[in-house]
Amino acid sequence: MSLSAILFLFLTHLGIGIAWTLVLVSRDAGVKFFRFNSGLAVTLLVIGLAFRPEATVLGGVASGWGFVALVVATGALLAYWAIIGRVLASLRPALLWVSLLAGAAAIVAQGAAVGSSLTVAPTAVAVASFLTSAALLGSSCTAMSLGHWYLVLPSLDIAPLQGMVKFHIGSIIARVIVITAAVWIAIAGWEPGLGPSFQHYVLSSAGVFFWQRVLFGLLGPGVLSYLTWETAKIRSTQSATGILYVDFFIVIVGEILAKYLHLSTLVPV
Repeated sequence: MSLSAILFLFLTHLGIGIAWTLVLVSRDAGVKFFRFNSGLAVTLLVIGLAFRPEATVLGGVASGWGFVALVVATGALLAYWAIIGRVLASLRPALLWVSLLAGAAAIVAQGAAVGSSLTVAPTAVAVASFLTSAALLGSSCTAMSLGHWYLVLPSLDIAPLQGMVKFHIGSIIARVIVITAAVWIAIAGWEPGLGPSFQHYVLSSAGVFFWQRVLFGLLGPGVLSYLTWETAKIRSTQSATGILYVDFFIVIVGEILAKYLHLSTLVPV
């Protein structure tokens, strides 16, 4: 395990996740909203590429066709950002979809590469873990920035924020299902001779990282997303935005811990 691998996975998942959510936001949010968020996503992806780990790390998590797909996703998103509100507007949807599909392919490749190193869970679980991680990170970040955007456009209809919060809640539920499956498979699939069981790990002092991951990455966002939904229903956008700032912060903490646990225990939590 290396710090560069953790940062590479976290930053690329966050960047790709933000790009995914752009297709869910109404154009009523304005040109500046899409320019800001696509620019943020590109910046995160470029920094993530700078932390690209060595090709030998975890089955080549940052090499091969997955790395090519990541570069294509970054390049297409950069082109999308460059023409927002400027020229060649007709190319924007195509560029965004190229970025979305290439980004999804990159994450699938990462999950397959890491999954090839797993001894306690099938590769499909690792892929699902990475995909739900990107969706959770992206929805949390975009919901936060969208909530803030109501200070810029007070007349913006509340529906876009409600829609993004719904997607965020859905991503939390999907994340919980995948992690529950991964933990169950890791515990049920353990056999003597494979080393300490994951059950032993989570009940030991070292398991504090797992429980922090559950608290900050799953339970916390679950409660906060519900509170955001309730405040959005009464159009209290400032309160919703404040909650979403906290939500985004703890999602970041939870997903960084998830990457650390995934690479250290080989269980895709």
